[in-house]
Amino acid sequence: MRSVLRGVDRAVEAVALHVACALLAVIACLGLWQVVSRFVLSQPSTFTEEAMRRLLIWMVMLGVVAAFRQGALVSVDLMLRLSTGAWRRFVHGVITASSLAFLAVLVWYGIDLSWRVRFQTFASMDISMGWAYAALPVGALLAMVAVAAHHIDPRHQELDTAQ
Repeated sequence: MRSVLRGVDRAVEAVALHVACALLAVIACLGLWQVVSRFVLSQPSTFTEEAMRRLLIWMVMLGVVAAFRQGALVSVDLMLRLSTGAWRRFVHGVITASSLAFLAVLVWYGIDLSWRVRFQTFASMDISMGWAYAALPVGALLAMVAVAAHHIDPRHQELDTAQ
């Protein structure tokens, strides 16, 4: 079971990180186009700002998958640093349970939000707002896989290099 989860986790983390990086590149190109169209061509682009905002949501939600997997999110890690043995496993379990509970709430309300706005469209594009808000449940579901994998095979590089 652990090897299957690790394999799925590696694939999910790699895809999420590569897509998040690609979205960052697309956002940068859209920002450049916005500047060029506004200040060089004197014809501001009508869709770039809105597209960048929506792509940023997707980028963050996919990037958080890798952050959860690495254990690199901002946390109060004093208890984890000071604990050993069974107490450390307990603290690690509480952190995992808290993360999973938060992500489950994000999935639940993200699905609800995406469903509610499915008939609304962006002001400058004829695309449903549901696509933008779908980043919340999709990212949270993928992050749940990362949290479970981190619990089974923890990576605490930030604890090793912290001062």
